[in-house]
Amino acid sequence: MIKSELVQLIAEKNPHLYQRDIENIVNAILDEIIGALSRGDRVELRGFGAFSVKNRPARLGRNPRTGEQVDVDEKYVPFFKTGKEMRQRLNDGADDEED
Repeated sequence: MIKSELVQLIAEKNPHLYQRDIENIVNAILDEIIGALSRGDRVELRGFGAFSVKNRPARLGRNPRTGEQVDVDEKYVPFFKTGKEMRQRLNDGADDEED
C-alpha cells in the first residue's frame, strides 16, 4: 500500500471528512515521525511498533563489479520493530490462510 492508497482508504471509511484534510493529517503524522527520528528520538505507536535510528559505523566494503575495496562512510538508518499486537495479528492471519 502506498500513501495515496492509505488516504483513499481512510476517505472511504470516513465520508464526512474531505480527502485533502485526510492527506494533510497523514502527511503531518509522517512528518512528525521523520522529525523525531532526525532528532534521534524513538517513536512508539502502541500495538503497531516502534521506530528508532541505528548507527552503522564506517567500514571497508567491496565493489561487487570490480572487487575493489571501497570506504563506506558511517550512516544512520531507520529501524522498525513491530509491536506485539501486530505480530499476533499477522501470525493469526497466517494460520487462517493455511487451513
